Amino acid sequence: MSSSRPAPPAGRRGKLIVISGPSGAGKTSICQALLAGWPHATWSVSVTTRPPRAGEVDGQSYRFVSPAEFAALQSSGALLESAEYVGHRYGTPRRAVEQALAEGKYVILEIDVQGGIQVAARMPESIRVFVLPPDHESLRARLAGRQTERLEQLNQRLARADGEIAVARDSGCYQHFVVNDVLERTIEQVREVVEQENRDT
Repeated sequence: MSSSRPAPPAGRRGKLIVISGPSGAGKTSICQALLAGWPHATWSVSVTTRPPRAGEVDGQSYRFVSPAEFAALQSSGALLESAEYVGHRYGTPRRAVEQALAEGKYVILEIDVQGGIQVAARMPESIRVFVLPPDHESLRARLAGRQTERLEQLNQRLARADGEIAVARDSGCYQHFVVNDVLERTIEQVREVVEQENRDT
């Protein structure tokens, strides 16, 4: 596996790296590996109205807010992007992203395809990667293995995944698609994408 750690050119603005994909595709594992390999990278903590899952820490995994708090952030223009997923709202605080980019850092943003399309429009210089599952059955197995949702919710996520993949392909906003079959190989693919984009800009 490559040990290369690409960095933004000195004195220049950093890069926003968007990682999207259906729930269960492996986005979080990929993002964590990128953060571990790049000391100049930072994680963009999203805000959400959904309740915390077991092991999630407020301010690290997400900032957990009420629907009223989320609406206030959105109406004030404090969110770079926002989206609704399975009845809950998600968004990216704009100020933290802009500050990290101004400091020359890579900002890793794990968001829904709806948010990815918004970021593509507002920050076309961003690097946008969509993570695909190997197939429908493997995605079902990954989601079922979490044991965090009822069957009805699981089926909703699977249906949503099919729609997300179609929108991601049709929108044209993602420059790169990777299939997460073997995680380590997928992580390396994403690293290579960023290294290539870094060389080209």
